[in-house]
Amino acid sequence: MRTETASTDEVTASPTVDWVLARSRVHAAGLAAARAAVERPLVEADGHTLAEPLAPRTDLPAFPTSSVDGWAVRGAGPWRVTGRVLAGGVAAPLTEDGTTVEIATGAMVPAGTSAVLRVEESTRTPDGLVDGVPRATPEWRQPGEEATAGEELLPAGTPVDPAVIGLAASCGHDTLRVRRQPRAALLVFGDELLTEGPPGAGQVRDALGPAVPGWLRRYGAQVDRADVVGPVADTLPAHVAALRSALDHADLVCTTGGTMHGPVDHLHPALAELGAEYVVNTVAVRPGFPMLLARLVGTDGRVRFVAGLPGNPQSAIVALVSLVAPLLAGLVGRPLPVLPHATLTEPVAGRGDHTHLALVRLDRVAGTARPVRHVGSAMLRGLAGADGFAVIRPGRSGAVGDRVPVVPLPLLPGERAW
Repeated sequence: MRTETASTDEVTASPTVDWVLARSRVHAAGLAAARAAVERPLVEADGHTLAEPLAPRTDLPAFPTSSVDGWAVRGAGPWRVTGRVLAGGVAAPLTEDGTTVEIATGAMVPAGTSAVLRVEESTRTPDGLVDGVPRATPEWRQPGEEATAGEELLPAGTPVDPAVIGLAASCGHDTLRVRRQPRAALLVFGDELLTEGPPGAGQVRDALGPAVPGWLRRYGAQVDRADVVGPVADTLPAHVAALRSALDHADLVCTTGGTMHGPVDHLHPALAELGAEYVVNTVAVRPGFPMLLARLVGTDGRVRFVAGLPGNPQSAIVALVSLVAPLLAGLVGRPLPVLPHATLTEPVAGRGDHTHLALVRLDRVAGTARPVRHVGSAMLRGLAGADGFAVIRPGRSGAVGDRVPVVPLPLLPGERAW
């Protein structure tokens, strides 16, 4: 990282940012620093993001394909059997009326075929001919019925999951151009934190060190056990050293605590020491105050980020959904997530000039959101039973029946959004 020292006043001068603007600003910062595209074999592409649109190399299907087991016939019946065509074989044309070939599901339909007769709807005459009445609807798939060669099936920015990998294989691809998953690290600040056993005697149990890596993985980042460090001592040299070490290998370093300006809050001075510039410094949202996202340029010219999460556990998760999720989407070239809406079944108080992110339980069938209890900044009980946050904009409150945006909590890998 740059080693020139900026003054603390210089680094902390940014005004409080509206929550909606903060999301878009950090997403744009991520896009501007998006990871380079790489080529990956299909079996290694899961969890990455398409760096270019997915298109088939040929028509899908590439040739007329039988949908059933049966008989490819030409002209009126009964028909004389002249051969057989199986999946994977090349069918010779049917050139004479009154002839047929046995055909398997998925096999190439011979040129000259007028219909495909299902085997269960066919009979054999005493002299070995095939008889029956083909259905009026063709029993084969036409070339290009699913897609045509070069047609865009999925845009760049699409997350790669097993369904996408299967589609890519059917399109004839052996590899995909993707953006790799960002590497993330977590620094836990706070001398008051215990890493094992029950809290007591002035110390509290660290709930974020074990939990945040799981949230980051669900948002598409790579986090190894060695990437989680702490508690880091409450001194400026310790903070600077920990940040330097983490930034050597991580695209994003999340920190917990130290985002205020108290006597043992060293994050801002540490960022100044490292020559950071703020993308966002303090967001007008409750809970979640104060949070930040800073940008640093390494000696290799590559941009890294530091996300300062508050020390209170629920506030830290609000910072994750508000700043980290949009940033990670940008870093892999995904669009800013569009928020679904739900109807409130109970009132939700506003927070004055701040956006209120209120924990809710969702009924996905009814499209409703119900506020949960135990939602203090330091509480995790409500979070454990919630599906997301209802967004109550500044100067408003949420009334029963209001349709409001919802920030869903991140899904498990492979799960689809509601």
